[in-house]
This record gives sequence, structure tokens and C-alpha cells, in this order.
Amino acid sequence: MPRIIDCTDQAVISLSECADAIADHGFDPDCEDSLKHAALHLRRLGNDRDFLGDILIDQLAGRTGGVPVNSAYTAQAIVLSDTSNGFFLRANIWPSENDHLYRAAGPKSFAYEAPHDHNFDFLTLGYFGPGYSSDYYEYDCDAVAGFVGEDAGLRFTGRRTLEPGQLMHYRAHLDVHSQLPPQSMSVSLNVMAIDPAQSWRDQYAFDVGQGRITGILNTTSTEVFLRCAVGMGDANALDLAEQFGKSHSSDRIRLASYEARAMTASDLAVQDRLWAEAENSGSRILVRESKRRRSELAESG
Repeated sequence: MPRIIDCTDQAVISLSECADAIADHGFDPDCEDSLKHAALHLRRLGNDRDFLGDILIDQLAGRTGGVPVNSAYTAQAIVLSDTSNGFFLRANIWPSENDHLYRAAGPKSFAYEAPHDHNFDFLTLGYFGPGYSSDYYEYDCDAVAGFVGEDAGLRFTGRRTLEPGQLMHYRAHLDVHSQLPPQSMSVSLNVMAIDPAQSWRDQYAFDVGQGRITGILNTTSTEVFLRCAVGMGDANALDLAEQFGKSHSSDRIRLASYEARAMTASDLAVQDRLWAEAENSGSRILVRESKRRRSELAESG
């Protein structure tokens, strides 16, 4: 379960003061001093009950208000600071089931009842409203290979609500949660860690009833570009995909290379040979996926 951080402070700071203070000190979630420093300044920002409303009004009026232009990146999230300092500040809006936004966009737009972990650490503060609840689980990320259907060894740790003023630390590759809509519209403030390597670290979706992995949520641009290049039939792309399949350091990229080549092979026998090669690669993900693909080919053939 995410760690509750006890941080009581009555001081009030502005958004820019919060961002500058964290940037000057740095945000390293693995360092207790750094974590507490960021939590303190997030607390002080949360003590300003007007700043976010002022920002939203400025945005609606066409004024940036000191916030990055085009900062909204989902139906609910607003980026509040620069992203070049190893972190960024964010506000998340959580509609209730009675809100028009929920009815119009649906629960999936807000990741409600969609169990997942995170491949990054972040701090969160209950800023407005009663707060969302979550069913929490933990798992040992190092013990899983990451293939669809794998038993993740989830351990239920309880249900908790992000109450007004509460500070929590979500831990990368450990805390899994299935969020539930709040009783009424709520807002949380976040300090989000940024690590250049995090795009190579898998973020998973889970079936908590079965305790299994149901998918990878953070597909990289490399995977997409590779599939597109191979799909266009360029010989150099095919050569590169073959190299990636044999020796790339990421098992996900190796899998993508076989998927791309199998996708362009019209002959079932050629597809089967590709997946047979992948099955002997020594990678747990490739072995599992290859067996599944070869079984599908046998049924269709």
C-alpha cells in the first residue's frame, strides 16, 4: 500500500515557489531527505486554496497564467510545471459517477477500476473534495517476466481513500491500485518523478481477481516505429528487426521485432519458423509468447 507521509505545515507557497524549491533540491524518491523535502513543499502548495482555480480560469480565458501552454494531456490531468528537472507537478481531476464528465467520457478515461502499477514514483496530495478510494495490492516486480496471463503474485493490502490533506507516496513497481470514483468531484496534486530510463521499465495492467498480468501499458515509440518500418517492407528495416530480435537488451523490443516480421509474412510456415526461433531465444517472455502464437497458427492452419 502506498506510504502515508506525515507532514504537517501551515506555510503557504505559490506554484512557482514550489517548483523552484523542489528543482533546487532535486527529487529523488529513493532518498528519504529528498522525498520529505518534496512532500513539505507539496503540502505548502496545497495550503494555497486558490491557486488551481485561478489557473483554470486563466486557461479558460486563454491566458497561460504561468503554466506550460497545452499542459492538459488527458481528460483529467494538467501539467503545472516544467518537465526538464527530473520531476513535474501535476493536478488530477477525479469526477464522481454523478458528474457529466464521467458520464460523457466513461470510467476508462479516468482509469477507474483498471488495476495497474506505475513505472515511476510519485507523491500525491488530496487537494479538493472527499478524494478517490483505491483497492491496493503489492507484488514483486523482479519475480515476474511480464507476459500476458502470468501470475503476478498480487497481495491485497486493503482499501484506502485519499482524504483531504493526506499525503501519499506511490512506489514504482510495487504498489498496484484499482481506483474507485469519489463521492463527489475531487482533485489531487502530484509530484511526478521523471527518469530517462523509465520508458524501458514495464507498467502493467492486472486482473486482480485472477492475480494475473493482462497487458503492458507503456508501449515505447521504438516498438511502434519498428512495426511501421517493417510493415513498409524496407530491406534495411527487416535487417534491423532481425538484429533486434537476436540481441536487443529489451525483451519487449525483441518481441516487437518478431511480431513485426510475422505480421508481414503471408505464409503460415514462415510465421511458424519465426516464432520457433523466438521460442529458442532464452527469454521467458519470448518463450511464452512464441508458444502461444505457434499454438494459434496450428489451430488456424
